[in-house]
Amino acid sequence: MELNKYIDHTNLKADATEEEIDRLCKEAIEYDFASVCVNGSYVKLAYEKLNNTNVEVCTVIGFPLGAMTTESKVFETKNAIQNGAREIDMVINIGKIKSRKYPYVKDEIREIVEASKDRALVKVIIETCLLTEEEKVKVCELAMEAGADFVKTSTGFSIGGATVDDVKLMKEIVGDKVKIKASGGIKTREDAIDMIKAGASRIGTSSGIGIITK
Repeated sequence: MELNKYIDHTNLKADATEEEIDRLCKEAIEYDFASVCVNGSYVKLAYEKLNNTNVEVCTVIGFPLGAMTTESKVFETKNAIQNGAREIDMVINIGKIKSRKYPYVKDEIREIVEASKDRALVKVIIETCLLTEEEKVKVCELAMEAGADFVKTSTGFSIGGATVDDVKLMKEIVGDKVKIKASGGIKTREDAIDMIKAGASRIGTSSGIGIITK
């Protein structure tokens, strides 16, 4: 299995330096990964490094908590796209799901989808480790209804990451209507293959080189 085009080569650490992001981009070009995933302040740098290559620039919105206002997330999305991002990984407002404020969550996703329309893919991070099974099902449904391109398991910055069971559940809900990104704790080739077999179309990881070379 050719894994390179499944991988979003990721560095979202708070202390990531420009030198590290430069290296991330060079590695992504060398191994022909699907994208690099960086924090918003590094989108422009990543775009400069990856322009005219096969590697896309991915960034995170409302990261990692998802608890800021919809307006701030929409602004962040537009700014990221202006700076060169072509994939937007947004964190849902988890507290609103817990409060059963489903229209709020759906409208927020929809606004980000509209801000990205024809310019960037939208992946909706649902943070599975904080949700009940019922909530996972509901938020996947909301993401589909709002027009998202992907649902994504995790930020990798909470109490847990991706699990095969969660990916399988998400696949049962979205079928072929929306793709799935598994992210958080995926460190080996076996991990990645298990996630893909369960239904993932993309893998978010900082261990991409090890996954495809070992």
